[in-house]
Amino acid sequence: MNVHAMFDDITVSISALALGKYKFFGESISSPPLAEHLNGTTVQMPKIEGPGKYEVVAEDALVGNLDPAFIVVRWIGEDYATILYHHGNTERPFDFRWYSPNTFRKIFLASKKPIQANLIALSAPFHRASIKHYLKNLGNLSNFVALLAVSANMIEQLVSYLKERTSKRVMVSGISLGGWIANIHRAYYNSADVYVPLLAGAALGDIFDTSIYRKMTGKIAQEHPEVLKNVLDFEDEFKRVKDDNVYPLLARYDQIIQYERQSACYGKRSIKTLAKGHISASIAYRDLREHILAHL
Repeated sequence: MNVHAMFDDITVSISALALGKYKFFGESISSPPLAEHLNGTTVQMPKIEGPGKYEVVAEDALVGNLDPAFIVVRWIGEDYATILYHHGNTERPFDFRWYSPNTFRKIFLASKKPIQANLIALSAPFHRASIKHYLKNLGNLSNFVALLAVSANMIEQLVSYLKERTSKRVMVSGISLGGWIANIHRAYYNSADVYVPLLAGAALGDIFDTSIYRKMTGKIAQEHPEVLKNVLDFEDEFKRVKDDNVYPLLARYDQIIQYERQSACYGKRSIKTLAKGHISASIAYRDLREHILAHL
């Protein structure tokens, strides 16, 4: 086995053991499809007054109130492009300390040369409390789909706000979970100028069925992969968008976001491919930064 693939396998195997009873969708796989959650989601945005953290009031018709948020990390003016960046699974999206698992900081803030763009970091529901809180909520498939829908809706509200104030480009990017959400926004809203999904595709149900992430998935979900695909996949909607505005990055030896399966979601579009696995690509910060900036 390739060393990058082996690293993915070992990491997921250890994580699956650490989860114990808190597996993905181990409690319930009852949920309407993603599109219905999107239609049943409401997001009330705060008044934005420069850099700082903003709490967002959100509600999903099925699961109730949720707690997304965003930080305007840098605002250099309406004459500059804006990057909306969504974190990956179990990150601490607003913890910018050097030891925190925070890809936003490592991609955008660690370089000595500042990026000439406005920077906004997003936080999905369930990601600002404890890991245990997150995992308990993700025992229900409906909570996970609500997370996706609320984050995508929050992005739409931010894009709309920015479009009213500037003619400059608005980019939506994100890694892993954040990359999926960027693609969901493109599939159902497609209002940003450019999308840069990192380590993500549009066949989301597959990662819980055919990838090594199956080890992280509860028994009831493992026994009903067709339910996960019916609820989570949005490949058809994604392919219906014909705009040439998506610039994906995938990893050849990724054992979670499987290259052959997820690259097919992009049709004939060019894909930046790293000769790495999921974990090693996730920490290739210079490669990720260069790919994002190449399309800004």
